[in-house]
Amino acid sequence: MKLILAVVEDDDAARLMDALIENDFSATKLASTGGFLLRGNTTLLIGVQDDQVSQVLQIVRQTCVRRKRLIPQASTEIPASVTLPIEVESGGATVFVLSVDEFHKV
Repeated sequence: MKLILAVVEDDDAARLMDALIENDFSATKLASTGGFLLRGNTTLLIGVQDDQVSQVLQIVRQTCVRRKRLIPQASTEIPASVTLPIEVESGGATVFVLSVDEFHKV
């Protein structure tokens, strides 16, 4: 058995949960915050059999897309009160697959 930890942007979380449910997977949803953009993230805990990992990863890849965002960035060349937007890539998912020795649902 495996435990998949998928950290996704809040923008993708509802679609990912729907896609997982449509494919008969259940997940536990936890709110989290990203360290880079300080935006809301969702961490999903998904317990699956070993042979189901690739199917879940495919669902995550199809649902959680990378996108470009403009974020304000302070300039050192002009007064600090003026900000210039910079383009950063965000989205997608960070996924960890962990082996599970035991699982109990009580």
